[in-house]
Amino acid sequence: MSLIQTSATALTQAFAPMKRSRMKEPLGRIGALEVRLAVSKSEIRAAQALRYKVFYEEMGAIADAKTLLRRRDKDGFDKYCDHLLVLDHDEIEIRPFRKARPRIVGTYRLLRQEVAEAHKGFYTAGEFDIAPMLERHHGFNFLELGRSCVLKPYRTKRTVELLWHGIWAYALKHGVDAMMGCASFEGTDLDRLALPLSFLHHHAPAPSEWLVEALPERAASMNRLPIEAVDMKKALAEMPPLIKGYLRLGAMIGRGAVVDHQFGTTDVLIVLPVDRISDRYVKHYGADAGRYAA
Repeated sequence: MSLIQTSATALTQAFAPMKRSRMKEPLGRIGALEVRLAVSKSEIRAAQALRYKVFYEEMGAIADAKTLLRRRDKDGFDKYCDHLLVLDHDEIEIRPFRKARPRIVGTYRLLRQEVAEAHKGFYTAGEFDIAPMLERHHGFNFLELGRSCVLKPYRTKRTVELLWHGIWAYALKHGVDAMMGCASFEGTDLDRLALPLSFLHHHAPAPSEWLVEALPERAASMNRLPIEAVDMKKALAEMPPLIKGYLRLGAMIGRGAVVDHQFGTTDVLIVLPVDRISDRYVKHYGADAGRYAA
């Protein structure tokens, strides 16, 4: 999500995942819970295992043979991304022949624009036509957010606040101007999701300068009910907590949804320019991300 040397150093930063930031320094802490970036391949594998548990075992995503065998949610973007982790220091994992470590209970995948452009591009581009928006805001530093999940017992305000604190600190560190990414509704039945999708279409659309449309071959209309038929209170009650959280921050929604049959979800595009983030949340986390600093 840029939240605020030599040419060789700049080149290294542009063409590799963020080694400079991969220090085992916490970005924030609340009690026994700590948020920081993954610092090893082992921790990234643990984040992938957590994603598998939530996406495949809990939510019913369809796994191919390789995913079933390794029991990790992994794709080609993981090696280029930074992986934000929430760890519980009261729950220690004992690993045979390896050092014990705090349990990883939450994760978010972060992909900075300079890294995306040097490698495979943005994951989001597989579902939404983001190129026109990136071109309209040439010179902006975008951050893609994705693969967010938290273990069920930890789906509390404390864990979510730490994740957002970590994203805010990361964005400040890297001068992020705008964040984007796919956010998901569980399920692929568009009729069942008609109310919340219509709410987003009518009440949270991105204006023209931030508009992103679903790829034509994948697009499903979100305009399923007329605005007068949208019960706002009921629609918000049916909204996933993550999407409600984005809306509270000041996020806007792209045009059109995408049904992801592998993951059993219906995805919408979130766009959040940093200068639109609600003052309430900036003050809450601190303009310098100091509220939960460790």
